[in-house]
Amino acid sequence: MSDGNQIALITGASRGIGKAIAIDFAQNGIDVVLTGRNKNRLSDINDELKNYGVNSYFISADLSNDLGINKIIEFLKESNLNINILVNNAAIIHEKINLIDFNMEEWENVINVNLVNAVKLTRLILPYMISHKYGKIVNISSIGGRKGAAGRSAYRITKAGLISFTESLAAEVKKEGIDVNCICPGSVLTEGYIEAFGEDSIKDKNMMHPSEIAKLCTFLISSDSSSVTGSIIDAFGPSNPLFNV
Repeated sequence: MSDGNQIALITGASRGIGKAIAIDFAQNGIDVVLTGRNKNRLSDINDELKNYGVNSYFISADLSNDLGINKIIEFLKESNLNINILVNNAAIIHEKINLIDFNMEEWENVINVNLVNAVKLTRLILPYMISHKYGKIVNISSIGGRKGAAGRSAYRITKAGLISFTESLAAEVKKEGIDVNCICPGSVLTEGYIEAFGEDSIKDKNMMHPSEIAKLCTFLISSDSSSVTGSIIDAFGPSNPLFNV
């Protein structure tokens, strides 16, 4: 399949990294289905994407429960849209909370949005990819998925899970012509990051712009990345402490 007839479903696309990925995809001629919880922001981005001459659609859905997943799948069926690119980006970033102080309902909500329902959505999208012997899946994890940290149990568990999920799924579906890869961003300047850690958290930090992650994602779903699957790509940018910048 050529790059010219691709259609991508991007979760968590109403802002931050998801929005940046949607814009970069559209700039590269890829049709996009946006999902997220904020209908107004999705609508605004949808209008922006159409300026690039692509087909763009949006569906407001909450991935904290199965109702949100079912809503997305029904929308795709009703719109006769067949997805051959999936970007699992939706995520909740929580402030630092020790487990003893963590409300378990909120803890489980993070697990569901960031990991469990990403897996469920992938499972529902896979049959079309398998039947056409083509697909690209990119999971947006985090450098936090590489190691645990105090107060970050829910978030980092989900990001570690996405890494393992990527490797496992890639091994299962490569024979079906499907490539599955994972990006682990370092510090990225997003609205979610500021909401979780406050304005002071971004001072004196060498943070990346969401567009830097978007461009890497666009490479991973292009024909140029045909040799890459099951890869976990650390994307520190200037936030990499090894570079001392």
